[in-house]
Amino acid sequence: MLNENQVKGTVKNLAGKVQEEAGKLVGNREQQAKGLQKQVAGKAEKHLGDVKEVVKDAKDALRQAIKKH
Repeated sequence: MLNENQVKGTVKNLAGKVQEEAGKLVGNREQQAKGLQKQVAGKAEKHLGDVKEVVKDAKDALRQAIKKH
């Protein structure tokens, strides 16, 4: 299951790709740059969400290990 950061990051990345391509189609370098910037921000947010999931999984595993002993 994806967490909020993973979802937002993925959506932002896709929106950035669309914006970049739209900028290319109309020859607007500013829109291309904004689209690239949005992609970077989206990827960063998704990676944050990925890290949060790893930490959550580690905490859950630790709790389970403690319960067994």
